[in-house]
Amino acid sequence: MFFVRTASEGDLVKVSALLAETWHATYDALYGADKVSQITARWHAVPALKSRLERKDAEFVVADNGKELAGMGFAAMWKERPKTVLLHQLYVLPRYQRQGIGRDMFAELETCFPDANAMILEVDPRNDAAIAFYSAHGFVKVGEAKHTADDVSGVPLHVYEKPLGA
Repeated sequence: MFFVRTASEGDLVKVSALLAETWHATYDALYGADKVSQITARWHAVPALKSRLERKDAEFVVADNGKELAGMGFAAMWKERPKTVLLHQLYVLPRYQRQGIGRDMFAELETCFPDANAMILEVDPRNDAAIAFYSAHGFVKVGEAKHTADDVSGVPLHVYEKPLGA
């Protein structure tokens, strides 16, 4: 059984490996394995993850069974819009997907921002599994954007939003 808890610095090597595995499983067919390797080498390296862990307006969670991590999630207040949380990452290792781990991490992240009234995320429109997950958890498509990061700059994204609170 996996329990959701706040991540610690000691988790970051495992989180980095988890992200590399889930990104390859999810995005190799969309971006190519080489590009995914380049992205994970920078975006999911321990120093990059540590900077997220240290953010004061954010929450970084992992799903842990005492032996391994099955998932991770990271959300932070969005500076561009007051009272809005940006869900940056929610990933579960492929072998543990569809077992409620993503749901449990998402439920924890929703409660970490009591002053927020909305959560927003961006997702590749070709990522059918993620879109189905987010739709099942109350998100609706509210717009479109494009990646601005150098490795995937210009790749289209769909923007989804969910109201939070009462």
